[in-house]
Amino acid sequence: MADGEIVGFLGLGVMGEPMARRLARAGTPLVVWSRRPERCDAVRALGATVAASPAGVLERADVVLMMLANGTAIDAVLGRGTPAFRAVGGRLVVHMGTTSPEYSRALADEVAAAGGRYAEAPVSGSRRPAEEGQLVAMLAGDPADVAVVRKLIAPMVRDATVCGAVPQALLMKLAVNLYLISMVTGLAEAYHFAARSGVDLARFAAVLDAGPMASDVSRIKSAKLLARNFAVQASLRDVLMNNELVAAAARRAGIASPVLDACHALYAEAVALGHGDEDMAAVVRALETR
Repeated sequence: MADGEIVGFLGLGVMGEPMARRLARAGTPLVVWSRRPERCDAVRALGATVAASPAGVLERADVVLMMLANGTAIDAVLGRGTPAFRAVGGRLVVHMGTTSPEYSRALADEVAAAGGRYAEAPVSGSRRPAEEGQLVAMLAGDPADVAVVRKLIAPMVRDATVCGAVPQALLMKLAVNLYLISMVTGLAEAYHFAARSGVDLARFAAVLDAGPMASDVSRIKSAKLLARNFAVQASLRDVLMNNELVAAAARRAGIASPVLDACHALYAEAVALGHGDEDMAAVVRALETR
């Protein structure tokens, strides 16, 4: 992006707020909006301008990053299907959350019809990587727009991979999420097995951390399971939504997903038990209930 261009950020939730803080600390001219105004305080303290509404962001920004919960939230914030949607004209709109690939492709077409540009940049990671600038981004869109986005999001990510045309980044994100969901669910089941078998859980954690299967994710989730600390990094409710997106894509393509289907049942049970706002590692509660 050119010097002096203003970046908008819509959605300062569990992920969006630390992502916006990374941009503000890097000196990015930033205007933000959140449905919960108190989420803007930390970013404002770093020099960002806080808009009173999404329209205020669209009025001022040249590039608009969206880290919103789902397609319904995006449609509402952009005023899709109303005259307010015309405000995307002349802007580069960047979808950084997770929706179905079909939704993203349709949104891209409507943004283009309104005179705007569109790119996908979903990210892999949870709150801690977002705070540390260690997210992994997947990019799709016109190569010129992707180049702009890649440079802009550098303070938030440790790696960015160009995936091709829209909606290839969303398809990549769904594949990554399938692996993440099955990995964390397997880890939770292993802890459940160890606990019920009388294994010393601290020693079990040490063995996992020292072994070839250890990763940033396994260490973070293992610590949560060991301490029974399910403060949210990626919520059960959000993971269930992501699981449903992957499952729907698999069904449309006729792809078998038996491991994902088993995970889906467990996350749905954990949410039904009232743990939707806890971290995804709390899926262990569904196993314990069974």
